[in-house]
Amino acid sequence: MINNTDLSSLRRNYSLQRFDESTVEVNPFQQFSKWMEEALKSDLLDPTGMALGTANKDGIPAVRMVLLKGFDENGFVFFTNYESHKGSDLINNPNASILFFWKELERQIRITGTIEKTSRQESEEYFHTRPLESQLSAWASRQSSPIPNRKFLENEFEELKLKYGHKQIPLPPFWGGFRLIPNYFEFWQGRENRLHDRISYRIKNDFWDIVRLSP
Repeated sequence: MINNTDLSSLRRNYSLQRFDESTVEVNPFQQFSKWMEEALKSDLLDPTGMALGTANKDGIPAVRMVLLKGFDENGFVFFTNYESHKGSDLINNPNASILFFWKELERQIRITGTIEKTSRQESEEYFHTRPLESQLSAWASRQSSPIPNRKFLENEFEELKLKYGHKQIPLPPFWGGFRLIPNYFEFWQGRENRLHDRISYRIKNDFWDIVRLSP
């Protein structure tokens, strides 16, 4: 049965903070770091959660949530199964976008750019920081492929646990990291009367051009 709640009437005002192009960091990575630090200190649920937007080789889009695992001026890193739907999208069409939304701070950050794989060494170093159960699940799950039922997956996991015992679990050849190398940032701060603050950074001739956008 369809819920007939009138969604069009749901709204709220934004008034926590302001954001101005005259006081932003010149470097968008520094501005991101500043906002991320504030998000981490605000005790938010999954502040590193980000929506990852991709498109396949035919241009059909998809979006899902992933976790940011590191960033610096080389880009933003996350890890996944390379044979998953998102892995296939990124390998065939290395243009992507990530979005952070922190509703408690009335903020969002949108970043677009191109994708490259992390080095095998970087993937391996991160893989072995994961809990053993997470390492086993990376082997057990052929991400995005059909399975008959949950029991099938649990059996795979238990068999791998017996196989490796107390031995070091190797990095799966089909699992590793991606790095998004940005060419565009957009920082959004909610404001009163829907007159939100939107500040963008776009790379031009090796410099970041800062522009205020209409909300």
